[in-house]
Amino acid sequence: MTASLSQRQHVETILESLNRPGGQGEAAIIERSWRRCIDRYGLDPARPTPARYVPGATLREHQDLADDLLQVARAGVEQLYRQVAPLGYVVLLTDARGIAVQFLGAKADQREHQRTGLYLGADWSEAHAGTCAVGTCIHERSALTCHHSDHFSAHHIRLTCTAAPIFDPHGRLLAVLDISAYQSPATKDSQTFALQLVKYTAKMIEDAYFLQRYGDHAIVCLDRSREFVQINRRYLLAIEEDGSLVAANTAGRKLLRYHELPLPEASEARPFRAWNIQDLLDAEVDEVLAIPQHSDDRVQAFHTRRHREIHFATLIEPPRRSTGGGTQARDTSLAPLEALADDDPSMRDTLTRAARLRNEPINILVIGETGTGKERMARALHESSRRHDKPFVAINCAAMPESLIESELFGYEPGSFTGARSKGMKGLIAQADGGTLFLDEIGDMPLQLQTRLLRVLAEQEVLPIGASRPLKVDLRVVAATHRDLRELIAAGRFREDLFYRLNGASLRLPPLRERADKGYLIRRIFTELNQERGGRTRLRGDAMSALLAYPWPGNIRELHNALRYALATGDGNEVVVGDLPEECLTGQFAHPGAGRPSAPASESTTIGQVPAATPRPLEQDLLYRSLCRHQWNVSAVARELGLSRPTIYRRMKRLGIVPPNRQMQT
Repeated sequence: MTASLSQRQHVETILESLNRPGGQGEAAIIERSWRRCIDRYGLDPARPTPARYVPGATLREHQDLADDLLQVARAGVEQLYRQVAPLGYVVLLTDARGIAVQFLGAKADQREHQRTGLYLGADWSEAHAGTCAVGTCIHERSALTCHHSDHFSAHHIRLTCTAAPIFDPHGRLLAVLDISAYQSPATKDSQTFALQLVKYTAKMIEDAYFLQRYGDHAIVCLDRSREFVQINRRYLLAIEEDGSLVAANTAGRKLLRYHELPLPEASEARPFRAWNIQDLLDAEVDEVLAIPQHSDDRVQAFHTRRHREIHFATLIEPPRRSTGGGTQARDTSLAPLEALADDDPSMRDTLTRAARLRNEPINILVIGETGTGKERMARALHESSRRHDKPFVAINCAAMPESLIESELFGYEPGSFTGARSKGMKGLIAQADGGTLFLDEIGDMPLQLQTRLLRVLAEQEVLPIGASRPLKVDLRVVAATHRDLRELIAAGRFREDLFYRLNGASLRLPPLRERADKGYLIRRIFTELNQERGGRTRLRGDAMSALLAYPWPGNIRELHNALRYALATGDGNEVVVGDLPEECLTGQFAHPGAGRPSAPASESTTIGQVPAATPRPLEQDLLYRSLCRHQWNVSAVARELGLSRPTIYRRMKRLGIVPPNRQMQT
């Protein structure tokens, strides 16, 4: 096919650039890349360079190596995509070799994404793709825009791409963040804001990675402005207790060089080992470590030792640092409560209140949606209280048949009624004597039993069926409900006096979708379930991202079931996104390319794009062709598509695909 006029002009421009002096600024970067493409890589600008994808197994290896970064970068990448998606951009996160390990883009344009290479698993290294934002950013180690004819390959001159590097705490290139669009104004100046936005997001991801990596160290944050130092955290320096430098973010490394503290090569294991915070700041180490106690705003001004410039400093302390003269013994009895949450504000308030109430002689009402962990809260209250060595008796008032509730709760004497045990039975209330009685779904308790329960709570005694004398009981009642008891009271279905007996204090559990510590809960539950199975499986970053993105209408109970399912059906020693239940794969995660990926040929990467409620003939055709290609070997198809065998069977059933041998039988 004859090249278009614009493509021929593009080729001529590149060839002419080889015979003239280099340009300035970003133009010089582009021209240097063009020269490399011809002299070093042997590329031809007139020859099309279609998108190249690494094999599925290779992509998985690249994702594994970038797993720590992917978990940290997820929020930043998604925030960036929300900002640029209305303008027609896609977002790529590549590793240091230019392989796209994360992708966000409009599903409607998926075929175009795959054809162009703006998709998961694409190779954007300069040696293959020529001059491009990602590949040239990797080589130059600086942010840039590659706009239209800046690209070396005529195959890419429609695109405008902007990329920024992400460095690890020692200055090694870690990844590249890129946004690209198929349509944009002709002038490169139109991408100025895009460049600033990508650079800002890349810095945000880089600094978040730094803070996570060195969360067990003291981190000195510096800025030239007192007002912004706790917000900007422009310069980040991780230090040991003796003040020796461990690592710095990109801005921090530049600050050290400016103050003539030369850093060794980034390839060395500890490039900062020769320097101390005292070499930068005119201060003693103890002064720096005492910044939080120095002033109300936890900020202190220091002169730099070399240039006598004023920098304002704040300190992020490691979790276990003692700031006082002595150490305060930790109350280990609170561990069951502390394990319920990490840093979610609502849960921390709830747990603080629970800790104060755990030994008080009052009944507690736990309120929350179904599956939010009300029974676990009740158990934690019991296990952290002085009653922990006594029974914890749980009763689900909604699950117990109404005909059995009275006898199960209160017990009965021998011969009390037909079918009763000859020796009688001790009721659940009596079994909880000295401990905790947990009444789950209390709103579903029949009215007649509410009256008897009220008497138990008021008099602390229980009368078994057929008995003439009540039994004294010492118990603490924790009740739970997902219903509005006040509405039930207004409707005459719940006793108001019982409500006030149960509601000595209330603890409200937020739904999982509103919690800020979803990551902590996912990791904790996964660890618990994994240990039950021998502890040999890890949760990969792409699966974690999908779990964090899902809204969890069934709350923690649904999360528990999803993780148990993934552990049971996944292959190998890790759980990836393709192992999760289909209902958890929403939005960007609803395709096998995010799980155990294959090269994005149309036959493999479009499977799974369609919601279960609206299957399309194309999806059916592609899965059918894949099955035929592998002679109906479901295991082989599952490996190709990066899915589990049960998922393939479910999709076959949903799409009405029947193996030939079964058709013959019918």
